Amino acid sequence: MKSSFALALAAGIAFVAPAMAAPAWVSAWTGSAHGPYPVGNPTAQPELKFAIPSPDAGAVDQSFRLIIRPDVWGKQTRIRLSNAFGDKPVTFDDAYVGLQSSGSMLVPHTNHGITFGGKRSVTVAPGGSVTSDLVPLGFVQNAADPMLANRKLAVSFHVVGETGKLTWHAKALTTSYLSGPKTGSHGGEDGEASYPYSTTSWFFLDALDMDAPGTEAVVAFGDSITDGTASTINGDDRWVDVFSRRMHAKFGARYSVVNEGIGGNMVSGPDDYATKPFAGGPSALDRLQRDIMSLAHVRSVIWLEGINDFGNGGYGVDRASAGVRTAVERLRKSIPGVKIYMALLTSSVNSTNGGYGAPAIEAKRLAYNDFIRKAGIFDGIIDFDTATRDPATGELKAAFQPNSSTGGPGDRLHPNRAGYAAMGQAIDISSMFGKK
Repeated sequence: MKSSFALALAAGIAFVAPAMAAPAWVSAWTGSAHGPYPVGNPTAQPELKFAIPSPDAGAVDQSFRLIIRPDVWGKQTRIRLSNAFGDKPVTFDDAYVGLQSSGSMLVPHTNHGITFGGKRSVTVAPGGSVTSDLVPLGFVQNAADPMLANRKLAVSFHVVGETGKLTWHAKALTTSYLSGPKTGSHGGEDGEASYPYSTTSWFFLDALDMDAPGTEAVVAFGDSITDGTASTINGDDRWVDVFSRRMHAKFGARYSVVNEGIGGNMVSGPDDYATKPFAGGPSALDRLQRDIMSLAHVRSVIWLEGINDFGNGGYGVDRASAGVRTAVERLRKSIPGVKIYMALLTSSVNSTNGGYGAPAIEAKRLAYNDFIRKAGIFDGIIDFDTATRDPATGELKAAFQPNSSTGGPGDRLHPNRAGYAAMGQAIDISSMFGKK
């Protein structure tokens, strides 16, 4: 029996292939690029001198395997590589994305090559970034499959020659892997033998999108308390993670929650970051375009930031408040209809971290929280302060103080796993996100 296709040819009927729908890109993972390695605040970082002997030379003819957790899944993805803080062009080739099995091992037959403008190699100028072509994820048959929830991807790539200064996100709190210098390209391998070195940071990769029709991105924006300092390494228990899991339990894949926190970040400082990179990265104002406005299908922002302006920058409440007003104005102009939710700062009373525990810092924190309550420029306010503060002492609650990353008593500034759980539970997701 002839096929319908053959019969149609015999009859002179032309077949027209159905038009492919354009991908509905949404940001599914982010890791804000904030500086040139080693400037930053990593947590539980292994010794990297064998993998990266010279920060000035950077990576040299070697491969990275970065482990990330997409917040939503799709049958197609794409990545963004950044050379934002580099001092020379970086050439990437042999990039791949596959499903992590364990450590640097991949699930067999899931690793797929990535192209850039149809080519396997791309060179990114200093200060620049590049977004890949779409990559089919053949192992995703159903993006809503519960077996995919919280699984992690491995994004692998090789750098050609010396990269110079490495653009990175220090506080990944997730273990990723590197090959040794001058060992060549290993991105296409499923095994672990070529990746002997580990890191708790991400390098070059700063965003991943999924083709997820009907999904909107929610950006968590802020400093180390959003980045997850003192939470569990590889535990995915930042307040952002807890909030994300609650959102998916209630709304399915309607929202994708991504984290753009940077340890040490400030609202409005420092003024001289371009010439004097500092661990907290460029100010929130300076990174709005890259870390929120440029992301795919952003519709909401949750912002927790300001304590570093007071405790590290030595700035006043008026400066931080003015920076917030400017940022809100810019966001609303760039993303019509965006919802902006501001969070009250948590306590640093009696903190052992620098001067954060001083009474003067507490006075600024209280005045800044009062500004947030009365400003009238936000779509809602999230009370992380009440959720985490002991009213008898003014400190973080005692149970929220011990450090979940490295052990020890904690610094009375950064909540631990239990504290982040309380913060993630404090967000009223029904009133903020339940209405369309």
